[in-house]
Amino acid sequence: MRKLSYLLLGLTLACSSPKTEEDTEVSTDSLNQAPTTQESTDPSLPALERKLIEQGMVDITKVIPGIQVELKYSTEDNFFKRDVYGDLVRCYLHPKATEMLAKAQEALQKDYPNLSLLVYDGVRPLSVQQILWDSLDKPDSIKPLYVSDPKIGGLHNYGVAVDLTIVDMKTGKPLDMGTPFDFFGYPAYPDRELQMLAEKKITKAQVANREILRKVMKGAGFTGIGSEWWHFNAFSRKEAGEKFPLIQ
Repeated sequence: MRKLSYLLLGLTLACSSPKTEEDTEVSTDSLNQAPTTQESTDPSLPALERKLIEQGMVDITKVIPGIQVELKYSTEDNFFKRDVYGDLVRCYLHPKATEMLAKAQEALQKDYPNLSLLVYDGVRPLSVQQILWDSLDKPDSIKPLYVSDPKIGGLHNYGVAVDLTIVDMKTGKPLDMGTPFDFFGYPAYPDRELQMLAEKKITKAQVANREILRKVMKGAGFTGIGSEWWHFNAFSRKEAGEKFPLIQ
């Protein structure tokens, strides 16, 4: 975690606190692994990926040991039934959110060495947000219930929200959370779990799996939302708007 912290600080602001000789050595080694200008212009990378690197986003797999990624919006296995990321298969987040996610992964594997976080979505550029908004077959007045208005931007558009689950590395299968990712309905609502248990729409074992996810994410500083067990925010909408730029 110490090396990761120095890497992420190097991607944002230079650290103003005094460093010992040992700290300086660790920082230099870690920064050598950071995305470079050459990497952001690598023609072999998808154009969207190069654009994310240019805007300071971090490939989470390069700095979080063992974390798994399956970008659902690079497939048709999502609410929109549409691949909107194309060739992009790596997950990027803001450095601050990446550092927090690393803490969650570390906590999970400390208690459950056979488990890992499995990330379904991270930063979502406004260009992609516009595609989702335009393709949603709902009146504009209720679209915000399903997807953030690109004119305003949501926390995914700042790179500080993440959609994820937990995968059992022995079986390769995600834990049973009661519903799939991108399921819109009360069985997916953390706020409705007691009701859904009473109605036998979900089970205690499924809620227990969600509790593992919530524990490590909240312990790392993330907050969940009431309608999606898979969604967590590193900052509030107000904080993100004050501190970070929207990702184009």
